[in-house]
Parts: sequence; C-alpha cells; structure tokens
Amino acid sequence: MNKVILMGRLTRDPEVRYSQGESAMAIARFSLAVDRRFKRQGEADADFINCVSFGKTAEFAERYLKQGTKVVACGRIQTGSYTNKEGQRVYTTDVVVEEVEFAESKAASERNSGMEFGGGFQPTSRPAPSQAAGDGFMDIPDGIDEELPFN
Repeated sequence: MNKVILMGRLTRDPEVRYSQGESAMAIARFSLAVDRRFKRQGEADADFINCVSFGKTAEFAERYLKQGTKVVACGRIQTGSYTNKEGQRVYTTDVVVEEVEFAESKAASERNSGMEFGGGFQPTSRPAPSQAAGDGFMDIPDGIDEELPFN
C-alpha cells in the first residue's frame, strides 16, 4: 500500500500549469514544510516535501492555497528520473496529492501566514463567543469542555 498523509504549511504559492491538448488538465506543484516530531541537535526541525496534484485538486490549489496556508494532504509517493541538460541522471520523489483540506480556519491562517517564513505574528482580538468569526465558525470559549455533551 502506498499512502501518505502530511500536515504542513505551503512554503510558496502553488505553481500551476495546464496540459496541452483537447482537454487541458491543471497540474499544480508546491512544497510543504512538515514539522518533525522529534528534533536532534544540529538538524532542521522540518522536512520540505515536494507535492504535485492534478485536475480538480490542482484547480483547488490554484484557487485557494497560498504560501503559509496550513493543509492536510493525502496521496501517494511517486519516484521518477530524468536526464538534465548536462546529461546527468536526476532522481525525483514527489507526493502525488489526491486530497487536500485546510488544517486551520481562514482567520487563523491569516494570523499565522508567514510566521515560519520570517513574517511577524500579529495577535488580533478575539470575537465574543456569540459572534461568528467571519469564516462561518463560532469561537468556543476556553473552559467549556466540561459542558459539552461529547468528550
């Protein structure tokens, strides 16, 4: 079985191209910065994973994803190779993304975008619990866990 599930932030805006021919298909390339669970001294604390998506998934990436967006991507690993201009064999490993979902709300994404990439974190005031956060979700106040009917 070849199944990959990643959660990370886009390191750059997706690069989208369309195939040639009668029925042009979108092809999106992007990379995800995926945090490592454990960090060894002197090592990076994230892996940068190249991803590619096709068709409707690529169109979704083009329309809604941008640098800093936190997503969950599901797909499969695909390896390949090609000969570059210097005549050297180059081996590639990509995750072919078949499903992608947002891993945080739009408001949280806007607050956090660029945080890992040198941007500053700008805290914003929280809306009152009775107000919608602008993304269609209502904020649940802290400490209400005991009152929820499910745990």
